[in-house]
Amino acid sequence: MRLALSCALLATALAAGAPAARDAAEPKPKKPKLDLRATPRMAFSPVNILLTAELTGGDDVEDYYCPELEWDWDDGGKSVHEADCPEYEAGKSKIERRFTAEHAYDKAGLYNVKLTMRHANKTLAETTIKITVRPGLGDRTMEGPGSD
Repeated sequence: MRLALSCALLATALAAGAPAARDAAEPKPKKPKLDLRATPRMAFSPVNILLTAELTGGDDVEDYYCPELEWDWDDGGKSVHEADCPEYEAGKSKIERRFTAEHAYDKAGLYNVKLTMRHANKTLAETTIKITVRPGLGDRTMEGPGSD
């Protein structure tokens, strides 16, 4: 009788699709890493810096499809790129892995540029890079008082 009851309970749990058993069988997707490069990383002002962000490794999952990118330039400015993409279709939609942006620095300084990647108001990844801008011709950032 106990064996019959145990078998009946097991059959009921399997038929209902016990979540614990199903979750254990599905591997968790691997998260990609967000890398950021700047060209050039050191320059004289004024200068335009090209930044390239790249997702490396990880699985292609819907969260990384059509993300919102927020660039914090560390000079008081921010840029937000909200992509307008068609609806995600598993196996058909291509996950972008490379993003670029350009920013002008008119004044000398050390800047920590931060990139935040979001999807559905959830932060997926963040990364920063240091950029050094030295005073160039006509940049009065580093001059002391009374210099002309």
